[in-house]
Amino acid sequence: MPFWDGRAANAADIRLYVPGAGWRAAVSMEGDTDDAPVPGSANAVGSVLLNILNATNLVVLTGTGSSFGVSNPQGRPTPAGMWDVWVAVRAAAGDAVFDAIVASFGAERVSENIEKLLTLCKLYLELHDGETSEPVLSMQAFVETAEQAILARVDFIDRESGLDAHDALIRKIGRRGVRKPRAKLFTTNYDLCFEEVARRSRFTLIDGFSHNLDQTYDRTHFDLDIVRREGHRENPDYVANVLQFYKLHGSIDWRRVEGDILRTRAQVGKPVLIYPRSSKYQESFDAPYLDMLSAFQAALREPDTALLISGFGFNDDHISSPIMSAIESNMSLRLAICDLAFIPDEQLVLGAHDLAGKAELPNRFLTRFRRLADSGDARVHLMNGRFQDLAAAMPDLIGETDRERHVQRMRAIQQGAAGPA
Repeated sequence: MPFWDGRAANAADIRLYVPGAGWRAAVSMEGDTDDAPVPGSANAVGSVLLNILNATNLVVLTGTGSSFGVSNPQGRPTPAGMWDVWVAVRAAAGDAVFDAIVASFGAERVSENIEKLLTLCKLYLELHDGETSEPVLSMQAFVETAEQAILARVDFIDRESGLDAHDALIRKIGRRGVRKPRAKLFTTNYDLCFEEVARRSRFTLIDGFSHNLDQTYDRTHFDLDIVRREGHRENPDYVANVLQFYKLHGSIDWRRVEGDILRTRAQVGKPVLIYPRSSKYQESFDAPYLDMLSAFQAALREPDTALLISGFGFNDDHISSPIMSAIESNMSLRLAICDLAFIPDEQLVLGAHDLAGKAELPNRFLTRFRRLADSGDARVHLMNGRFQDLAAAMPDLIGETDRERHVQRMRAIQQGAAGPA
């Protein structure tokens, strides 16, 4: 059984990479009878995260891995990984149609990877652009079916979803002092995890959309902030619990209607999101994705900036390359990565105090970050753990506010009033 299956969120499951020693456990290890205990990495992890949160400019990046921290009631869809999307597309297209499309490219070439399959479909349609033959029309129909299936499969959030990890993260990064620039939260996910948890906790997300009846996207809205204006005060009072929020690949509730991008769950216009295929890089240079990506690149070049990454696999070059470029050019940039990619399960099961980890990491970016850490670059910190473990490990800069306690009391009263008499 894999090490992580059924494991609750626990800061003690995070291992910190210590150059020359390996991946160190959080808890201390008892020494021999005459030796002092071998210290764990929990204090060092806490220090790293505290330093990240106290940076002048805080940037957080999450990906698909963060969604696996969600729990849904039985019978509701679970968070979707790439294999889940593959299964959903097969079910929507039908086995015969799906197998025929895969066979047309070669099963070994596709290797049960939905991103490779959609990439090949896209290339085929570009090569046969303008043709109306039966194979071309069939391919177009399959791509449309696949995109609709993906959109439906990643729509798994509702009012009953368990979002404890997202709630912890958004509270801890949103409670920074209002004198500092707003924390910037970037995600490649299409789902509504952060939007739902912000609604529950009464946090405000500045996400580029207006506050009109038809919420409309405009890049200038990212330059706005929320303040409290009172007649007897000359200076504005910046409201707490506000974040800037960027969805780099779009969202399931964004629709393009007559040239505008609206936030709506109505089935109008066309969805605004980047589907999993190799053309993600080119598509990211269209609006609104270019606005989001430009904001990400600009944020990484600000002085005294900290970048915290969890649940992002560094498989998107249009996002990973700017991070590496910023590490090379911005000497004040601090980087902390928490991911499951560093240590195989079979090592974790052994439970040794220091583990060697994987000799070869999944991609070149993680390899380069580890080399930087090995070379003594004190700006780079690597941790092995899940998104929910990281959220549990992050320190609270400020305790629960009066407003947050008031919201919780009011919600408890309302839920009690709505229950059985």
